[in-house]
Amino acid sequence: MVELHVEGMNCNHCVSKITKAIRDIDATAKVDVDLKIRKVRVESTADLADIRFAVVDAGYLVADSSAA
Repeated sequence: MVELHVEGMNCNHCVSKITKAIRDIDATAKVDVDLKIRKVRVESTADLADIRFAVVDAGYLVADSSAA
């Protein structure tokens, strides 16, 4: 499980864009987004660096991240 704190994410379009970016690198990823606290939780076979890069490449700032 990867958890990201994502800045600049504030609407459902953002959720869709981030979810698509992550699923582009792992089509089977489970993505859970909480807009209120700007957290994205991901269950994926992709590594943390690739997930962070996908979110940044989609136009968002990853302020903090962790892998469990």
